Amino acid sequence: MMGKSDRTKLFDDWAQSYDAGMKTIDGEFPFDGYERILDEVVLLANVKPGMKILDLGIGTGNLTARFLYQGCTVWGLDFSAEMIAQARTKMPRAMILQADLLSEWPSELQQRFDRIVSAYVFHEFHLKIKIKLLQRIAFRHLSAGGRILIADVAFPTRRIRAQAAQRWADQWDETETYWAADEAITACERVGLHAAYKQISRCGGVFLFSVKESKTWNDIRVQTTR
Repeated sequence: MMGKSDRTKLFDDWAQSYDAGMKTIDGEFPFDGYERILDEVVLLANVKPGMKILDLGIGTGNLTARFLYQGCTVWGLDFSAEMIAQARTKMPRAMILQADLLSEWPSELQQRFDRIVSAYVFHEFHLKIKIKLLQRIAFRHLSAGGRILIADVAFPTRRIRAQAAQRWADQWDETETYWAADEAITACERVGLHAAYKQISRCGGVFLFSVKESKTWNDIRVQTTR
């Protein structure tokens, strides 16, 4: 399995060619529908000018750019210094910070946001880690009435995901955990999150998460530590 330092180097090395590469591989697994999927995130976010957005795993900023265009104020987080350098060059108005998504976040991000978004990041984590991270950002960092939008490599069901693994066997990365919406939605509902999913391409889609009104972060901590 690739270590943290290896993963960092991979993305640092990828940074300068990332945007050009996306233009050539949009349409191929695993990035089929890449631009349409990012557009769908913005559509489902239903933002208004001045809203506070947090982009997790900002990369070179392709999703952030769409929210800046909508008049939002955007914070970004990424673990790759080279990806951040590309994003800062393209979008000097965004507030971009370096940290690992699973570690403690910088003090500047210890606040709440109207929308929290992410594109092609969560497939790096196993389902249990996905859910724990969603809990953390929903109950600690999401404003009342806010939404979390996750764009990623995903499939409607576990059965369809298994079929996809056979279809794209040569490109399928066994070290990554691609979403199956049926299992993810069930897991989220158990921990106080409403979840919905929309398939956009053959291998990608968008999740929308929100907090059930009756749940608080303390409620969830009690349930998950029993």
